[in-house]
Formats: sequence, structure tokens, C-alpha cells
Amino acid sequence: MPTVVAAPITTTVLQHNSTAKYTSAPHLPYANPNAPTGGTLSLDTRGTFNSANKWMTTGVPMMGTDYLYDTLMTGSLNEAFTMYPQLASRVTYDPEDASWIIYELNPAAKFWDGSAVTSTDVKATFDALLTKGPMFIRSYLSDIKEVQILDKQRVKFVFASSENKEILLTVGQFPIFAKSSIDTSFEAISLTPLMGSGPYQLKDADAGRSVSYVRDPNYWGRHLMVNRGRYNFDHIKFVYYQSDEIAFEGFKSGQYRFRPENKASNWATGYTFPAVRDGMIKKESIESKTPVPMQAFVMNMRRPLFQDIRVRQALTAAYDFEWMNTTIFHNQYERLQSYFHGSELAATGTPSKAEMQVLTPLLPKLEPIQRQAVLSEWQLPKSDGKGFNRAGLLKARQLLLDAGFYYDDMQLYQPDGKRAQIEILMSGDSLSRVLLPYIRNLERLGFAATLRQVDGPQYAERMRRYDYDMTTDVFAQSLSPGAEQASYWGSAAADEIGNNNTIGIKNEAIDQVVAALNDAKSRDEIVLYTHVLDRLLRAGYYSVPLYGKSTTTVAYWDQYRHVDTLPTNAVGIDYWWVDKDAAARVDAYLKR
Repeated sequence: MPTVVAAPITTTVLQHNSTAKYTSAPHLPYANPNAPTGGTLSLDTRGTFNSANKWMTTGVPMMGTDYLYDTLMTGSLNEAFTMYPQLASRVTYDPEDASWIIYELNPAAKFWDGSAVTSTDVKATFDALLTKGPMFIRSYLSDIKEVQILDKQRVKFVFASSENKEILLTVGQFPIFAKSSIDTSFEAISLTPLMGSGPYQLKDADAGRSVSYVRDPNYWGRHLMVNRGRYNFDHIKFVYYQSDEIAFEGFKSGQYRFRPENKASNWATGYTFPAVRDGMIKKESIESKTPVPMQAFVMNMRRPLFQDIRVRQALTAAYDFEWMNTTIFHNQYERLQSYFHGSELAATGTPSKAEMQVLTPLLPKLEPIQRQAVLSEWQLPKSDGKGFNRAGLLKARQLLLDAGFYYDDMQLYQPDGKRAQIEILMSGDSLSRVLLPYIRNLERLGFAATLRQVDGPQYAERMRRYDYDMTTDVFAQSLSPGAEQASYWGSAAADEIGNNNTIGIKNEAIDQVVAALNDAKSRDEIVLYTHVLDRLLRAGYYSVPLYGKSTTTVAYWDQYRHVDTLPTNAVGIDYWWVDKDAAARVDAYLKR
């Protein structure tokens, strides 16, 4: 019988190993299409900034620039990886050949200056990202072979292979800039943003103090399905602080009015000030089904000190989560046992039969300790919570001795005779209360351990060049991991300045699993390969997992409102709104 060849299809929705729920919906279920507009959303952030462009390799970008730009398509906060129209009204692709896709732009799409968004702007944007953008973005988009202009509305992406079906959606997630501003300003460190088509424009940028955006009354896309009930605030403001303690005082005084609360002691005991007692501030714990971001001390594998897995095991054993959770965090946190903690993507128990089929050919590529840990039920070291971590430090000491380290006058030396030294890099002081007890434990082991605190720009540059022994990092994951995993853990990314492989992992088995995950043909395969990847990452002891929780805790002055059922994968702040009467009461309260 002749082979039946599938014909290309044209559709208004794209999904990757998932089913689109809202193709015919008038609006997304967590949006209130009748929400009133007006008011200000004000939030806090840290550090400083000197640039309005986060898509180049230099400068420190301001917070909130995503509000300036539309993407070709946009995702749902209730689905793993489903995309609905934004700048593009529809796409054409071949289900059997993922080597190309055509995005057809909405003829109504306009930049702020009233000019049409065209395929020329799309091509110019991706050409700039691929040649001048940050290295992790170039890596993420490396499957793009060519961007072709078919006509004013249609742009064709041609890919290097037909294997990566995720890339069809990935290109739809990036902001589109006007070609005119790319030609003149893409690499300029400036507080003037590139020309966009998004719902907000930059109103004011006071370096080191605040950034304010104003809603564009002529925003072309306000009636799109994904935008109904969205972008309800007239203004969005980010207030900058140098420390969380000062930021918290700013929240108390109403300098900003919406605060994701990431400090357990504040959540447990800090909300006792008059505005809370007077009912002017609300606290909410919002459930999420997405993986808890993996916050960890990472060890720079580019440094010889960390090449031996026994050293990395020792540094893991030195961290006393149980004591910290009791004395500092009011028992509010969970120890992160997975890089995908709190989701179906986290590996649990011992490997399943399906996982073993993937793992078995990889085992010879692993060193013995990693091989054993990959096959075992994973459990991080656990202390008695009394603050001495005696068992953990004794275990760590023996691991170091087994690795050839030795002691002289209570000081630890490496096998080559060099003093065992570790400098931990950080910016700001929000993690100092976590780092200092850990450093004390390293000193008890005999390390010359120091904390190096630098300003924001220096920190960004040192991170970009991997200039640290240890540092902290956060690996945020979605429910549909794919191509971005190569930038986190891939061998090639370890040698690329500015990429996301802050650990410097080079592991052939991990590379193979990341490639398989990227080529997954179903949701079951995504879950399977992510479980295996999780096991390999944990068993390599590449980082010291810290803590997290499966809920997002927020506090806000009682002027913000949201629908009863929030999205499952995010807080969805863009769909909240201001109650004007309540805001007037808050204003009056603060003026007393």
C-alpha cells in the first residue's frame, strides 16, 4: 500500500504533548473579563539597573520589561505547554515534519508608534537574538537554521532537524521588537527600551530607585482571548531596595503594596504591625502544581577542588537543614529532594522498570558513587536538628579523608598540598543568614571558607564568567521541560560564557537524557526522561539543595482582587485588579 503522507495543517493553537483546553473559550478561566481597570500594582525588587534591554550580553536590566513586548503566541497558566494567538493569529506546520513552521501575523498588530508588526520585524528580532543575545538564549534557539520572510504577514522558521518538535512552540515565546530600534539600539546600554507592541510603555526609570510602566490606552491586543480580563492596572511600579529588611519596612509604610513573602520568619511573626491588625493587609498562601524552584548552593565544577564527587558529598553533608528550618524558618519549609520537587516530574522511590530501561545503558558512563546513588531511593542527609550536625560533619570529614585530603594543625589541605579554600559569592544580604551557619560548618571541617559579597553589576559579570568557587542559584522549572535543560546541564553550555550551566556539568549520560527529553513524543515520555534526569542530577551531588515550599505566600494591601479560582501554575498577577473604593480606603489609612 502507498504511504499516506500527512498534509500541513493551519491552526490557531499549538501544544506540545498536551491537549489544548481553551481553543473555543471566550477568555481564560482565571480571568475576569469584566474586571475594572485603573489603579497601580506596586512591587519590590533588589539591586539596581542601567539598561532597559535584558536581551543583550552586557548591562543590568531593569525589572518588568516583559510588559513592553508581545510574543507571537502566549501560554496558558493552567496547562503544561499550550500556546494561543497573540501577535500571530495562526500557524502552519507539518505534523510529520518538525523542520519548519510558518507564523502568520495578525494584521491588526501594531507597535506603540502605530506602525504594523511585520515579518521583517520578526526576522530582525531573531537574527539579533541569535547573534547578539545572551549565550543561553543562543543555545536555547540553536535549532533555528534560518528565518525566512514569505510576505509582510508570514514568516517561516526553518530548523536544523525535524526531531525537535518543541522548537515549533519555543520560537513563539520570544518578544518581538521593531527592526528600526534593533538596527540602532539593540546593543546600546540605555534606559530607552526597544520599540515594542506590548500592553505597557515605560513611564519613568529612576536608576537604583524605581521603574514605572503605564498601560497603553491604544494597545492593539486588548481584545484577544488571552488578554480579556488581563492587564487591568493603569500603572505597574517596581521599587528597588538594597536589602529585604528595608524592603519589608517599605511594604509596611505602603511604599509598595504587593509583596511575595519569601522570608519564613516574616510570614510567621512579622505581620503583627498596625495595618495588619486593622485589617488593611491580607495574607494568602496560593497552591501551585509547578515544580518548586530548586534553590541551591552550587559548586563550580570548573574548579579542581570540586572534581571529586566525595568532596561534593562532603559539602552536602555539612548543610544542616533541620536545624535551620527549626530555628530560622519556623518549620515552614521542605527540604528539596528533587530538581522538580512538588510535581509529577520528581523522581521518587527506586527507578521503575521504564526508568531502568533508560538508565541501564547509561550506568557504565557514571562513576561508581553516582551509579549507586542513581539506583537507590534518594534521601539527602538528615541531622538531629540540635545545631551541631555532628553526624553530618563526621561523615563529611571521612569523605574528605577518603578523597586524599589531610589535616595539619586542624587545617584542611588538598591532596596536592594546597590549602582547602572556598569562597562563596553572593549579592545582597537576603541569604546571609543561610550562608553564615553553613560557612561555620565548613570551617569546622577545616576549610578556609569565606563569604564574598559584591554589588549587583559585579555579581552579574562574575556569574556570567563563572568566576566563583560556590554561589547560590535557583533553577526554576516548568511542567514541560525541554530544550532549556541543555543550557542548565549540558556539556556544551559549560564552556559558553553567559550560559545557564552555572555548575559546569559535563556528563555524557546527562547529555543523552537531555537530548531524549528534547525529542520526547508524548507526555509519558516527558515524565519518564525527566525522572531519569532528576536521578542523574541528584546522584552527581552537583549542588547542595536548600529549601522551598509548594505554595506561594503573598501579602498585599487590601485593594487588590482576583477571581475565586486562581491558575494552577502561577499566581497570575496580570489577571488581578484594583478595587477603587478599597484603594481609596488604603490611601486614607496611609495618610493618617
